[in-house]
Amino acid sequence: MRRIQGSTVSDGAFLLLFIACFISIVFTAADPNLYIQNIIFLNLAFLIAVITYFTTVTTGLMLNIVFVFGYGTYTLYRTVVEGGLVGTQNYFWLIMTPVFTIATWLFTLANKQLQTENEDLKKANASLATMDETTSLKNSLSFQNDATVFMALSVRYHMPLTLLVLSVKYWDEIRRMISEEKLMNAVHDLSQISQTSIRTNDSLYLLNRDNPTWGMLLFTDREGANFVIDRLKSRVDELNSTEFAQKYKVELALKIGAIEYDKDVISTPVAFIAQAKKQLEFDV
Repeated sequence: MRRIQGSTVSDGAFLLLFIACFISIVFTAADPNLYIQNIIFLNLAFLIAVITYFTTVTTGLMLNIVFVFGYGTYTLYRTVVEGGLVGTQNYFWLIMTPVFTIATWLFTLANKQLQTENEDLKKANASLATMDETTSLKNSLSFQNDATVFMALSVRYHMPLTLLVLSVKYWDEIRRMISEEKLMNAVHDLSQISQTSIRTNDSLYLLNRDNPTWGMLLFTDREGANFVIDRLKSRVDELNSTEFAQKYKVELALKIGAIEYDKDVISTPVAFIAQAKKQLEFDV
């Protein structure tokens, strides 16, 4: 509802500004004898509107007060001292200049509101999203939800549960050698390798995309996880001699840490990840 209101105000303010410009241009061109004077007032109105856009409505209103006071004084002087007549010309710009300011302020206010709502939606989407858009893998939020369930199943049915955490060796050095696009392609390719190296009832997660870290939840014990580790490293070594060497011009290697779930030691999914990451230090 707020987004619809912001859009309506923005559209209304833009239409008002457009109509004000049209009326002012027609009025300026209507009397050739006052053409220069009207052009000056039109430029002043636009100038105050632009200042309002980049500052605040308070500044715009203060400038309008100065304009009205100055123009009113000038009109009074011409009427009293020079005997001039007060006509449409004298009232038009006293009305139109504040109209330009108000229309610009409403347009700016609505746009800022829409920008704020857009940022809020992006943050909400990022916090609620359970899948990485680049690799189509489940993310860390999804891992926490799934790990909680898997840990409970492991305890209830006495099934071994092992978490593998994978990262790329020398990633900081590699990212200085290849472009951002190739970095994302590397993350995608490694994700595909990891995905094809596990069983359908096991789960793969991209825990961190900036410093690529994957997590695998395997319904197996620590010894059984070694088969998956060997399969992953063999697959990456095979591709390093063919596809990766040609595509990225660097060698990609995985560091893998594994920890079997123990309810007495690991109480939360975050602790599960932390324990698995500690095992990465032993894979050099």
